[in-house]
Amino acid sequence: MTEPIHQPPRWRRALSSVAPLNVLGLSAIVVAAGLIWFHNARHDTFPNQILNVSYDPTRELYAALDKTFVDDFRRRTGVTVEVKQSHGGSGRQASEVIKGHEKADVVSLALPSDVDALRKRGLIAPDWQKRLPNHSVPYTSTIVFVVHKDNPLGIHDWPDLIKDDVEIVNPDPRTSGNGKLSVLAAWGSVTTRGGSEQEASDYLRALLSHVKVADPGARSAAISYSVEKIGDVHLTWENEALREVAENKDEFEIVYPPTSILAEPAVAWVDANLKDKKMASYAKAYLEYLYTDAAQETVAKYGYRPLKPEILAKHKDRLPAINLFPITAVAKSWYDAQEKFFGSNGIYDVVSSAPARVASAHTRKTTP
Repeated sequence: MTEPIHQPPRWRRALSSVAPLNVLGLSAIVVAAGLIWFHNARHDTFPNQILNVSYDPTRELYAALDKTFVDDFRRRTGVTVEVKQSHGGSGRQASEVIKGHEKADVVSLALPSDVDALRKRGLIAPDWQKRLPNHSVPYTSTIVFVVHKDNPLGIHDWPDLIKDDVEIVNPDPRTSGNGKLSVLAAWGSVTTRGGSEQEASDYLRALLSHVKVADPGARSAAISYSVEKIGDVHLTWENEALREVAENKDEFEIVYPPTSILAEPAVAWVDANLKDKKMASYAKAYLEYLYTDAAQETVAKYGYRPLKPEILAKHKDRLPAINLFPITAVAKSWYDAQEKFFGSNGIYDVVSSAPARVASAHTRKTTP
């Protein structure tokens, strides 16, 4: 009998060795064999395709960067590379790569600690931060506020967020880099201006009590705020705020608080998924491209802060100077911050009560 065209040979070999089983058991083996075949065959079917598993609000940035990288790489080498994207909350994306659900060739995640989670599982090299410039951070960002037009509640600084009746939209720190950065920025807004850790803890607890929607990622939080019209203030990435306001000029505006955190999204190629030297060279070239002048200009265009001062200066009207404190102002490092704030029984667990702070759709208040 001729083998059906749609049935890969590896599936048939896997199935031929199966002893008679019940239907459910057989189905499970078919699914497992299919997943194994898919992961192993991806580079055979798409020989020059790499997958970038990224965090939530980078869709537009990488859509632009992918196109210019592909064109540049083809011009220099004669090889056409295809780049695919996956987006979601940064912590969740890291988890998906660790579990093998996302067969990433490269990752571009919100926090260095998210990338380092892959290092801890043996998926990337121990020296991954030394393999690219600026500790593998090709651009930076920060957390700002999006408010309603003309700022009716007078939101100008972090203490204003805990005024009576202020409702906040902020992603869930358990799954979102945006959510974690908002917590770190809020804490640092107290301690870097002379406040004690107890005062920072009290402020953070009060702030979290004002969070009415905690979406899994930055983009879904933006939809809650700008499309569903929920809340008074949206705590978000600077680039996401610029996009949100540009698409809703008559409804929203950006407030830059006097101080916020220096966010450092990090990138790495995933060694465990790049056994083929040719594919590894494509992944490395892709990430190295992010540091070129052309890519840094694109970074600035899409609301991220380029590393090169001369390029940042050209975009100072959209990316104004702001006091950005480093992670070392609130923890020893990004990895220490992960444990100190978001580890088991960390600061976030202590100051927050998930059922009370993460509101369901039934408790959402719609702003007129």
